[in-house]
Amino acid sequence: MLNDLKQQPADALLALIKLHNNDPRADKIDLGVGVYKTADGATPVFAAIKAAEKKLVEEQDTKAYLGPEGDMGFVEKLMPYIFGKANPTMDGRIEGMQTPGGTGSLRLALAMVKRAGYKRVIVGKPSWPNHNQICADLGLDVLEFNHAAAGGADMDALRGAIASAEAGDAILLHGCCHNPTGIDYTNAEWDEIAGLLAASPILPVLDLAYQGLGQGMEEDAYGLRKVLAAVPEALVCYSCDKNFGLYRDRVGALYAMVADPADLTKVMSNGHSLARANWSQPPDHGGAAVRLILEDEALTAQWLAELDEMRERMRGVRATLEAAGKTGGVDLTPVGKQNGLFSIIPFTPEQVQAMRADYGIYFAASGRINVAGLTTGNIQQFIAAVAAVTA
Repeated sequence: MLNDLKQQPADALLALIKLHNNDPRADKIDLGVGVYKTADGATPVFAAIKAAEKKLVEEQDTKAYLGPEGDMGFVEKLMPYIFGKANPTMDGRIEGMQTPGGTGSLRLALAMVKRAGYKRVIVGKPSWPNHNQICADLGLDVLEFNHAAAGGADMDALRGAIASAEAGDAILLHGCCHNPTGIDYTNAEWDEIAGLLAASPILPVLDLAYQGLGQGMEEDAYGLRKVLAAVPEALVCYSCDKNFGLYRDRVGALYAMVADPADLTKVMSNGHSLARANWSQPPDHGGAAVRLILEDEALTAQWLAELDEMRERMRGVRATLEAAGKTGGVDLTPVGKQNGLFSIIPFTPEQVQAMRADYGIYFAASGRINVAGLTTGNIQQFIAAVAAVTA
C-alpha cells in the first residue's frame, strides 16, 4: 500500500540550500536560510548558552522523562519576558508547556483549536508557509487576508477579515518581526487590533517567534500584551530557536490564556494529551539551558547583551539598504522600517533567477531575503547586483 503514496514536491527552501551549496563561486551569498549570521557569516552558539550547557554537563544528574509538559521551570521563567514582569500569569489565567520548537507550539495550538470545535483559521497573506500547511494537515480551513500594503500593513484588509469572522473562527497573528515581509503592526495599530478582537467572537492565536530581534524584548511584546489585556481567551506560540540561537535543539512553548482560572487545568490537560500523541515528551537539553540562563542574573545579562548585538547588526544592515534607496528598478528604502530577519524585495521570477545565475545570490522565489546574510563584506555586492538585474 505504501506504493500508493503520491510523490510530494521538494521543500523549496531545502532545494535552495542545495543549489547554494553546489555553487562553486567563492563570492556566492546565501540569503535564503532563516538563521541569524554574524558579520563573518557564522551562526554561532551564544556564549550564555555555552555557559549554561557547561553547568548542565557538570550538574545534571538524570536523563529521566519530564512528562508531556516538559521543563516547567523553563516555561515559567520565560513568562515575565513574554507577558510582563508585573503580572505574568494574568491573575492566574495563563499557563504553559514546553514544545519542540515554535513549530511544535503552533502544531499543538492549532490541534487544540481543532479539538475545541473551531473550523477556520484567518491568516494574513503572505505568511510563514508552515502556518497554512499545518492548518491543511489538521483539516482546518484557512481564510486569507492581505497583510502588506504600500508603506506598511494592510489594516483595511485586517479590519475586513475580523468584521466578517464568525464564532468558530480563530485568527493567527505574528507578534513581531513578520515572516516573510518584516512588516509589523505599529503600536497604534495593535491598539486598534486589540479593540477589534475584544468585540469579536474569534480566538486569537499569537505567534511570537522572534522576540528581541525587532526593536527589543519589551518593545516586541507590545502587541501581544495589548491583545491579551483586551480578550478573554488566547493561545500564544513561542520560540527560543532564534533569540537564544537554539535552532537544532527545538525549544519552544505554548501558553493558554483562559477567561476563568478554574478552566486552566482542563485546557492544559488537552494540550498534554495532544502532545503525548504527537511527540510524547519535548527534548530537554535546550529548554534546560534556557532555564539555567534565566535563573542566573549574570547569564541573563550576558544573553540579553548578545541578543542586543544581533538586533543592532541587523538594524545596521537595514539602514545600509535604506540608504541605498532607489536601486535600479527597486526601492530598498522600506527595508529600513521593517523588523527581524526577513524582508521581501519585489523581484520578478526572472530577476530572482538572474540574481542566482549571474551573481550567485540565493533567496526564495518570493523575493524574501534574510537580511542577516548580508555583511559589510558583501552588502555592496548585493546592492550592485540588484541595480544591474532590475535596471
